[in-house]
Amino acid sequence: MIYITRKASFNAAHKLARPDWSDEKNEEVFGKCSNPNWHGHNYDLFVTVKGEINPETGFLVDLKWLKDVINTYAVDLIDHKNLNLDVSFMKDKLASTENLAIAIWDQLLPHISESGAILHSVKLYETEKNFVEYFG
Repeated sequence: MIYITRKASFNAAHKLARPDWSDEKNEEVFGKCSNPNWHGHNYDLFVTVKGEINPETGFLVDLKWLKDVINTYAVDLIDHKNLNLDVSFMKDKLASTENLAIAIWDQLLPHISESGAILHSVKLYETEKNFVEYFG
């Protein structure tokens, strides 16, 4: 079994707030991240797939293909967007990094599975110091 990872980057705005809570409660729980005028991040996304090397190509997967899958089903849909308002696969979800990583996993899984590779993890850096990693 071998693992290979592709990195992508995107920018997005969001706010952390529950609509069923008051502004005061949202600020108490989420702090500055509940700013009603939003805030943004420069995200780094790492997608790791695993499987066996194809003896004919020497690849687990073609990295150009993996880049295209990541861009088509994730990055192109969220880059320079508002996660709360513009991203259909985040509809009705709190736009936390945790929920975003799970949503990206759900977007990528069927397409990566078709290749014969196994989606191993989605790692999403919100900042240089904060990231989540999801294993499905």
